[in-house]
Amino acid sequence: MSQKPLNLGVDIGGTKIAVGLVDCDGKIIKQLRKPMVANSTPEAGLEAVIHAIDAISEIASPDDRFERIGICAPGPLDPRTGVILNPPNVPCWRNYPLAEKIAERYRQPVKVDKDSNAAALAETRWGAARGYHYVFYVTVGTGIGTGLVLDGQVYRGHTGAAGEGGHMTIDYCGPICTCGKPGCIEILAAGPAIGARARAKIAAEPARAAALLALANGEAKAVTSEHVAKAYAAGDSLAREVLEETVELLIAWLSNIVDLLDPDILVIGGGVSAMLQPFFGEIKKGLPRWAVNPHAAEIPLVLAHYGSDAGIAGGAALCT
Repeated sequence: MSQKPLNLGVDIGGTKIAVGLVDCDGKIIKQLRKPMVANSTPEAGLEAVIHAIDAISEIASPDDRFERIGICAPGPLDPRTGVILNPPNVPCWRNYPLAEKIAERYRQPVKVDKDSNAAALAETRWGAARGYHYVFYVTVGTGIGTGLVLDGQVYRGHTGAAGEGGHMTIDYCGPICTCGKPGCIEILAAGPAIGARARAKIAAEPARAAALLALANGEAKAVTSEHVAKAYAAGDSLAREVLEETVELLIAWLSNIVDLLDPDILVIGGGVSAMLQPFFGEIKKGLPRWAVNPHAAEIPLVLAHYGSDAGIAGGAALCT
């Protein structure tokens, strides 16, 4: 039985909405997922969110009442006003006052922020970075998102647009990222880049590709980062090379982060984090090769606590 009011965490993606009731210790009491209507009208998108919130309310007990709502939404957005600006993954909303609309419906305070900021806050409040003061969080999945928490507060910068670490260029002659810049760490080391790197190696060295091709039913063009992870776990040398090259790129990038921000912990989450975890020691050992910070090797590098529930916990953390 919940003794205190809960916070409601809402995680909005391009295809789903995850909602959960979260207690003051960061424990998710109840949760569920509903479809998101991202390609229709603004009203249809809003109704999908309302439907998800109402659904969690219906399965909650009388003791599981929530008094605040925190929403992780796709950016770009304005965290100060709760306005969704122009997210590519949710095209139904353009300059849409989401926080205002939800607050009008439920008569409760509503906070909105991007998912990596919120997840960084949740990890600091309750997760892997609890007790730390200068937290750098990175989520590696389809893209690379980052969040920075300083003394318990998300650092958002002058206009609220800070924290786009995934779009830092580390190779100005590199491929063009979806953001339009060349050689961002996202285009070089996120999940799709890992798959692309594997496919390029298969084309160059087909004799070594048996394990990866078997996982992709013989279709080289179908190889993804998930196949790379499975092949690596089975001991495949080609998959290991793909991940080692990815790790070298992440080391170069994280060394810049260390020199710029001097964090006291680095937290890695997201769908690709599990396949990178075996290389955490290698990443830590490699940072001093690139960083001028003499304490680079001393910074803890840890796996995020919340995993796929980061958006729910992050939304709730925005309310604290």
